[in-house]
Amino acid sequence: MCLGSMTNSLKTYQGQCHCGAVQFEFSAPETVDVTDCNCSLCRMTGYEHVFVEEADLRFLSGRDQLVSYKFGTKTADHLFCGTCGIKPLYRPRSHPGAWSVNARCVDGLNVARRIGFDGQNWDESIGGLHKSLET
Repeated sequence: MCLGSMTNSLKTYQGQCHCGAVQFEFSAPETVDVTDCNCSLCRMTGYEHVFVEEADLRFLSGRDQLVSYKFGTKTADHLFCGTCGIKPLYRPRSHPGAWSVNARCVDGLNVARRIGFDGQNWDESIGGLHKSLET
């Protein structure tokens, strides 16, 4: 299930990179929370996070097309399509064992709320993000 979303019936969403080489689907509530982060990478790429539990995401194609990029603590595994360069999802530092799906790569998301996260001050802000996603 989608982390931090309102409890309601589940829907299967499909997402992909720009060229379609990487395709995936995930189960989440009909309304989801989207987290906007201001860290350097999210700010520069316009990435919008939808956190999904690991078991609820399935690759349909292209997992082997993903190229990894790690920086800073090298904990988060940022995954870009090796063909078109889009980052459709990644393994976040903030939610070990989960996926962060790029809301911009998923059609038909019904956003319940937008949560701001001060990724420029990650260590000081992560507790607040977790609390926001619990409510």
